Amino acid sequence: MEVGFSFGKTTLFVMLLALCIAPTFVRGQGTRVGFYSRSCPRAEAVIRSAVQAHFRSDPTVAPGLLRMHFHDCFVRGCDGSVLLDGPSTEKTSPPNRGLRGYEVIDDAKTQLEAACPGVVSCADILALAARDSVALTNGPSWAVPTGRRDGRVSSASDAANLPSFRDSVDVQKQKFADLGLNTLDLVALVGGHTIGTGACQFFRDRLYNFNTTTSNGADPSIDPSFVSQLQSLCPKDGDGTRRVALDTRSPNRFDASFFANLRSGRGILASDQKLWTDASTRAFVQSFLSGGGRTRLDFSAEFARSMVKMSNIGVKTGTDGEIRKICSAINA
Repeated sequence: MEVGFSFGKTTLFVMLLALCIAPTFVRGQGTRVGFYSRSCPRAEAVIRSAVQAHFRSDPTVAPGLLRMHFHDCFVRGCDGSVLLDGPSTEKTSPPNRGLRGYEVIDDAKTQLEAACPGVVSCADILALAARDSVALTNGPSWAVPTGRRDGRVSSASDAANLPSFRDSVDVQKQKFADLGLNTLDLVALVGGHTIGTGACQFFRDRLYNFNTTTSNGADPSIDPSFVSQLQSLCPKDGDGTRRVALDTRSPNRFDASFFANLRSGRGILASDQKLWTDASTRAFVQSFLSGGGRTRLDFSAEFARSMVKMSNIGVKTGTDGEIRKICSAINA
């Protein structure tokens, strides 16, 4: 993990700390890097190839897979439960109805079942596909601990507590803390919004009749020069499902420009913009930006570290769970 502090005692401390926590970066709760090195040596290559193939025809699968992994881990842990079909499974809940990329997971699973039947879990496929998606958008790559097993339970009601675009920073921090993630993890992982889009219905309330303190009636935390641009993209009575890039500076590139947007009052979702207006998270946003001072952090490195940490939430290993034959259904 590279952290951009100036050399001195602080740097030495950070380097020593990195050495102390290094094992958690590649291993946790029974998972380990290279889990399939003997049982299915080409597993990661097969998954990477499947993601690349779908990305070439539709680049939007990259943010889709990243978001799907996030939603999987935040409900019952990273066990692939979000992939299960059914009348009341997680994927039917309102926060998950817009998830996409299932066909990529199914494609990779079909290939892996042909090569290594009953070996590679759907939960691991999703974790690896999320990593590969970030890499394909010029973001970082990292070693993903594998060995997760698939869950057998998926309930729409369990997804009700997923982080929401309306959440205050305190609520966001609590939801992350409940799963063992800290404030730095929160800011780093929300930075994944540097790729992807949001539907007008999730932020249009910030553009019209938000309050009476601004001449245009918009949320005062939005840059006034940006309001008209958003209003043209999302008319008051327009299509609420129309999607807008969450990072208007570089929507298809994984980088730290998302945080520059927040500093400029150009965050699309209210929950994102609040990371700048709240002092407890603003410090981390500033640290991810160039010119952040001596405590500047490398966004790519911190994002990768937080992704590994998140991907080990509530994992099933050993004899817990199963290895599904089909990712959308539990084994008979």
